[in-house]
Amino acid sequence: MDGERVYVATTVAAGCILGAELSATAATEDLQAAYGVFAQEATQLKADYQPQTVNTDGWEATQAAWKQLFPGVTLLLCFLHTVLAIGQRCRSQATLFKTLMGKLWNIYHATSAAEFMERLQHLQAWAIAQTLPETIVTKILHLSVKAPQFTIAYDFPEAHRTSNMLDRLMNYQNRILFSMQYFHGHQDSANLALRAMAILWNFHPYSRRSQPSPTDTVSPFEQLNGFYYHPNWLRNFLIAASINGRGGGKFNKHTIH
Repeated sequence: MDGERVYVATTVAAGCILGAELSATAATEDLQAAYGVFAQEATQLKADYQPQTVNTDGWEATQAAWKQLFPGVTLLLCFLHTVLAIGQRCRSQATLFKTLMGKLWNIYHATSAAEFMERLQHLQAWAIAQTLPETIVTKILHLSVKAPQFTIAYDFPEAHRTSNMLDRLMNYQNRILFSMQYFHGHQDSANLALRAMAILWNFHPYSRRSQPSPTDTVSPFEQLNGFYYHPNWLRNFLIAASINGRGGGKFNKHTIH
């Protein structure tokens, strides 16, 4: 913002952006404050709200922030980030890249924690027997350290094991931020811009190719909640965003011409 690097603590679920708040640094304290806005708003709706799992990248400050906000949450490490980290080290070697990607995703598709570990050990033995760059071998051997965070996902069959959903929605954020040349005001205005992006995403209708019928206007909001307030997506958005006086707000009627 204004030439200074800042961070956006983004929380997504079920295709919706549930939280997006500016963080001045990527340190635990600032990330906790930023993710804490989502935590506060979630508990306003449900006092005992407690996510069962959360999938994050390997940034320890992010994981620490979530643990402090939700002590009972189970942290799941994104497997995709590991695949990408190893792939980046051999992208110029097409044959090796294809082989390694196949072996890594083969581990990911293991049906149990025991099978996951067995496939990982086979990969590590294969890597040691090959003439691979040391950086790649080191990364593959280091998977043993991360394995407990990967295999714990088998205790939560419906949990996300990669952060693909988050990455897709952050790509949307990134495209808009690039187009507007990022932030030029202050933190409050930047947070308002981030919230505007989030609610527009949540209520925008999917493209016609994704609609079950020509009269449908399914949005991420409807897909998540199973209902809409109005078939017109803009009316639906305005009604939902009015919060009908909740939290001290004042209900306003909307007129669309």
